[in-house]
Amino acid sequence: IWGGFSVDATLSLFFAFHFLLPFIIAALAVLHLLFLHETGSNNPLGINSHSENHLPPYFKYKDALGYFIFLLSLMTLTLFSPDLLGNPNNYPLANPLNTPPHIKPEWYFLFSYTILRSI
Repeated sequence: IWGGFSVDATLSLFFAFHFLLPFIIAALAVLHLLFLHETGSNNPLGINSHSENHLPPYFKYKDALGYFIFLLSLMTLTLFSPDLLGNPNNYPLANPLNTPPHIKPEWYFLFSYTILRSI
């Protein structure tokens, strides 16, 4: 699991694992759906149901249209007005020599913050 004694090999291994894991899970889900579609599901009570309930095409088109409209509105917001939902405190130019007065650390970092401010 560790991949080596140094942090570099371990970090590379876990990065590769966490990058590939969603694709592996998605492939297994598609494979599961293919097998389920091919053989059908099992009923624990043993009652065979020969009625086939398929999802009407209307629902597929309606969901696809809703997804497309949502994606289009999100892209419109992102591309044409990216600063609409931003915080106004992020827009002034940064001054590396002066910390803005509204920025304060959590209470457990106050001693370090005080030491840095006194320098």
